[in-house]
Amino acid sequence: MLICLLTGCGTKEYAFTYDPNSTVSSFQMTEGIMTEQADLFAEDLCVTASDVTEGVSVSLEEEGCGGLFDLSQHRVIYAKGIHEKLYPASLTKVLTALVALKRGNPEDIITVSAVSAGITESGAQLCGLKAGDCLTLEQALHALLIYSANDAGLAIAEHIGGSEEGFAEMMNQEAQALGATGSHFVNPHGLQDENHYVTAYDMYLIFNEAMKYELFTEIISKDSYTTTYMDRNGETKTFDFKTTNQYLQGAYEAPENITVIGGKTGTTSAAKSCLILLAKDASGNPYISVILHASERSVLYEEMTGLLSEINAH
Repeated sequence: MLICLLTGCGTKEYAFTYDPNSTVSSFQMTEGIMTEQADLFAEDLCVTASDVTEGVSVSLEEEGCGGLFDLSQHRVIYAKGIHEKLYPASLTKVLTALVALKRGNPEDIITVSAVSAGITESGAQLCGLKAGDCLTLEQALHALLIYSANDAGLAIAEHIGGSEEGFAEMMNQEAQALGATGSHFVNPHGLQDENHYVTAYDMYLIFNEAMKYELFTEIISKDSYTTTYMDRNGETKTFDFKTTNQYLQGAYEAPENITVIGGKTGTTSAAKSCLILLAKDASGNPYISVILHASERSVLYEEMTGLLSEINAH
């Protein structure tokens, strides 16, 4: 028996009510699984059971967690608390997109329900969908990943899963299949719920899988998006919005020789500021970087730039 990863490390702890004792940390193998099967499962993944900080100058805030993963060499360059359970905010939408791409067709027509159009939570990012609006799954995915629209996420969930609860079950099934067993999802958008949480390592696993879909990578690399769709009366409506990614907006610059391809932002009062990115070095080698629970957006981007700088040093 091989135990690839142990339970999480880090400094921030939450009292999650969703039976956390029933799960194991990512890639922890139970009795009966053969060593060679475990090796095959993780052979193309970056794996670590503990923090990786030696030879790295970056320093995250005490309560923050994050990691830098070299996809070409399957190595963890940096890790701090990556198995700690934390709230993900809109990083959730990476898994929403993944499940939608696996189970739906980009050309599917979504008819928005009153439930999807009825999100009223204060501060929720909305693209303004109304009951009866019709748009394609591809259009909804653009709203989801570029503008981080919560109403688009719920519309996708109802279309693919029949209901928010049905889609959440699909999300958890997908996470388990990927080995992202330190996480649990109850909605498609990441609005606050104490039973909805992830680990930084699980976000790497989910993002890494989503990157296998060309449309996902194409969407997250866009700095803006404009399209038209129809309301319930057949009248034309327009989406026109910019990315929430501050690197793609030009508000922050990546380190020299590093190109930020795209990613997903997330912010709530409980999750604080979160970000996951796909970046490439001067030779085109890909990396995934993720930070959870930064105290504010400026700190998040300063820390992420420092994290990306480690690519040049390694």
